[in-house]
Amino acid sequence: MKLEAEAYWAVAPGRGEIRPVALAAPGAGEVLVETRWSAISRGTEALVALGRVPASQAQAMRCPFQEGSFPFPVKYGYCSVGTVALGPEALRGRTVFCLYPHQTRYVVPASAVHVLPDGLPEERAVLAANMETALNAVWDAGLLPGERIVVMGAGVVGCLIARLAVQLPGAEVTLVDIDPAKAGIAEALGLPFRKDADGLEPADCVVNASGAGAGLAAGLALAGIEARIVEVSWHGDAAVTLPLGEAFHSRRLRVLGSQVGMIAPAMRPRFDHRRRLAKAMELLASDPALDALIDGESPFHELPELMPALAGAGSGVLCHRVSYRKREG
Repeated sequence: MKLEAEAYWAVAPGRGEIRPVALAAPGAGEVLVETRWSAISRGTEALVALGRVPASQAQAMRCPFQEGSFPFPVKYGYCSVGTVALGPEALRGRTVFCLYPHQTRYVVPASAVHVLPDGLPEERAVLAANMETALNAVWDAGLLPGERIVVMGAGVVGCLIARLAVQLPGAEVTLVDIDPAKAGIAEALGLPFRKDADGLEPADCVVNASGAGAGLAAGLALAGIEARIVEVSWHGDAAVTLPLGEAFHSRRLRVLGSQVGMIAPAMRPRFDHRRRLAKAMELLASDPALDALIDGESPFHELPELMPALAGAGSGVLCHRVSYRKREG
C-alpha cells in the first residue's frame, strides 16, 4: 500500500517549498502518524533556512529523520505532534510527540514516538523539544536554590529556563531582553524583567539564550566571583568576540557550553534521551502558563512564505505553531 504525504524543504537561502512524499505502509514495529501540529524552533531553523549551518557542524546538527544535507536542499525540524493511525494496537489512536520535520504524515519506528502524558494539551506539546533543551540547560548550569540567576534572552528557550529556575526555592531570577515588548511574556510567566543588566547585583549564574554575542559579553560583565556563564545559544557560522581581559581572570569565571544533543554529565548515568523527553513533557503538562509562549499559528501550506519571514532578524516571534487541518475545498 502506497501512502502520499507532503513535506516542507528548505531549498536555498530564504526559500523553501512543499514537496510530495511517497510512503510505504508501516511494517512490524512501525507507526503511521497523521500530523496535527508542528512548531518552528526559530533559533536553529532560522540558521537552517538561511544556509548558515557551518560545514564543520553539518553532522552534529542533523536532526532525527532529516533528509537532504546542509546547506540545501534539506528537510529539517523536530517539533511534531500527531495521532497514530496505523501501528501496534497499544499506540493506535494515541496522540504522540515525535522529533520529526514538518510533514503531513510519516512512518517511523514505534520507539520514536512519545505518548503525551495526561493533562498535556496537544497544542502545547509542540514545546516539548524546547523544554527538553531548557531542562538540559538547567542541569548543565547546575542551578541551585537561593542562587541569583540571570537569563539573557526572552526567546522560547530563555523563557523556559527562567520559568524552571524561578521555581527553585529562594532563587532570585531575572529575565533580560533588549526588546521591551518581551516584558508582557515575562509577566505572564511570573518573571522579573529588565531591558538590560545595568544595576543588577553580581550573579551566581548567567545563562545566555539571546542568540547574540552581546548577550554573552553582558553575562561576563554581570557574573560574580567564580560564577558560571552558560552559553545555550547556537551562533551558527557567526564569529563571537568576548572580553576575556578586564575582570575575567581575577573573578575566576567559567564559561560552559550547553547543547541538547548530549545529556548533562551530572544526569547522564541515570537519564537517557527518552526519560529526559518524558520529563520535559511532564513539566509542560503541569504549567498552563507556558501557553503564552505560543504567539502565532499558520497552516502548513503557508510554510514556504512563513519560514523566510520568521528567519528574518528581529521578527520578535516566540513559538510559531503550524496547523495541519485539511484545507476546505
